Amino acid sequence: MRNYQRALPPETRRAAKAAIFGLPRGDVKSLTEDLDGLYRLRVGRHRFIWRYQAGGIRVFYAAPRKTVYEYLAAHLREVLSD
Repeated sequence: MRNYQRALPPETRRAAKAAIFGLPRGDVKSLTEDLDGLYRLRVGRHRFIWRYQAGGIRVFYAAPRKTVYEYLAAHLREVLSD
C-alpha cells in the first residue's frame, strides 16, 4: 500500500494522506458480499481499502478504482483458501 501511495503524483498523495488521517470520515463506503467487514475510501480515482481493528483503523490495500475490487476479492479468496 505504501509503494502505491508513494507512486501517486504529489497533489494526489497529499489528498490521500489527508483523507486517510481523517478516517472514518470522508467518502467512505461499507463493502459487501466477499468483502464484508471492509470499507473503501475514495480519493479521486483511487480507492483505499481499510478495516477497523483493535486500537484503530488499518488501511491495507490501494489501487485505481478500475481494478481494486477484482484484485482484492481474488487475493482474499487465495489467502482464505490456505
